[in-house]
Amino acid sequence: MRVLVFQHVAAEHPGSFRDFMRADGVIWDAVELDEGAAIPALDGYDALMVFGGPMDVWQEEEHPWLVAEKAAIRDWVASGRPYLGVCLGHQLLADALGGKVGLMPRPEVGVTDVSLTQAGQASVFFTGLPPTFPTLQWHGAAVLKLPDGAKVLAHNDHCAIQALQVGERAFGIQYHVELTDDTVPEWGEITEYRCALEAITGPGGGALLVAAVEEKMPVFRKAAEQLYRNFRATW
Repeated sequence: MRVLVFQHVAAEHPGSFRDFMRADGVIWDAVELDEGAAIPALDGYDALMVFGGPMDVWQEEEHPWLVAEKAAIRDWVASGRPYLGVCLGHQLLADALGGKVGLMPRPEVGVTDVSLTQAGQASVFFTGLPPTFPTLQWHGAAVLKLPDGAKVLAHNDHCAIQALQVGERAFGIQYHVELTDDTVPEWGEITEYRCALEAITGPGGGALLVAAVEEKMPVFRKAAEQLYRNFRATW
């Protein structure tokens, strides 16, 4: 099995999913789009994973590679092959297929609970996960309108579309599940992320978030492996 990974900043990578893929003997190829890497031919890949980044889906003038990325996502999903988008990857899935993404009145950053909808509880993607569970959030934009035919799998009071599904095998999650012990410290070095965090917590918010994530890490790690296994079952 071979997975294609789209990355938009070096610190936003498959995280703990790397361990799971390694254990499964899955080969994954990362394309660092923000560094000018070209998207390879999609033939020969079994799944596509798209991770986060500090840019927004509408910033095509600032980041022209977004145009080609969205086209690749459209082609991939149209082919019926498995897709997993996390944070920006979730938003790109919606935008590429005709949904709408926009800024939130206030960023959502920190450890917050997310609840499954009825569709989410029935979806293979969330098999084995409880109806409500803690997540790490770090985003200032959100999916505001679903693409045609998509359904909402999870939500919370701050963000109505925390997870979505298109067709049988394309999934997006707004929150982060791929966490490692280094995730929050590394992301805190990214200016856009640090500003979003400190807009809520004030200076020094990074240390508070590190502590909050550390406390929940066993839960996050278990949820990450379950979600990976569920996604893997669709390949």
